[in-house]
Amino acid sequence: MRILCLCFLLITSGVFAQETESPYELSWGKDATWLGLGLAGTTAGFLIIQNKDRIDEETIMNLDEDNIPFFDRWNAGNYNEDLSKISDVPFYTSFAIPLAMLFTKDQSNHTGQISVMYLESLSTTAALFTLSAGLTDRLRPRTYNEGIPLDQRTESTNTRSFYSGHVAASATATFFAAKVWTDFNPDMKNKWLVWTGAALIPATVGTLRMEAGNHFFSDVLLGYALGAASGILVPELHKKKYENLSFSPIMGDDYQGVYLSYRF
Repeated sequence: MRILCLCFLLITSGVFAQETESPYELSWGKDATWLGLGLAGTTAGFLIIQNKDRIDEETIMNLDEDNIPFFDRWNAGNYNEDLSKISDVPFYTSFAIPLAMLFTKDQSNHTGQISVMYLESLSTTAALFTLSAGLTDRLRPRTYNEGIPLDQRTESTNTRSFYSGHVAASATATFFAAKVWTDFNPDMKNKWLVWTGAALIPATVGTLRMEAGNHFFSDVLLGYALGAASGILVPELHKKKYENLSFSPIMGDDYQGVYLSYRF
């Protein structure tokens, strides 16, 4: 009976103790390498972007909407600076969401760990975006608007339509927050509300960016997919292989054994 009581106490205490434990683990060598590569890629991409030339005037004058894929053609010529500025509101707000989690009860004890994963997610997204924007020259929808002064249409920034960095970064932040929150709270109800909120913010950013003439639909769609993938996969790759399984030795005057528990 004493053995059974002892095992029961150990099992229940082990289960409750695990509730505040992190489901993730870091490998400082791998994580430092990951961050280094992400920052290096981002730096390389920015350098390429900074050295891009202005668009040739002849190219602008000969633009033809018929050369745009049919699924992107609908917003060619869109131009609205106000909407472009408004898109920055949900964009910058998204970055604060994962940081706000650090002040919650469960996550506050794992600030360093979550911060490292968040930086890895953002650096991965930044590297992919800057390199893509630097190595491609897809023109923004606004360049098809003949009402815009020619000197504005030929700006080098208008070669960075592919793909949407705003959408990618905001999707990374919100999906990272949703992934970490649900991993720390696996038994929470209405998880769909968390994921719906994570999905709506970058979708709003993308809609505004398209209406403003900054990106085509396919640019937004790809940025959304890559950003969400980074936000979800980085925490997933850091999950403990057996986070629900724990064991410890049980020893007494006339017995010994191993206590094993699995938290469902």
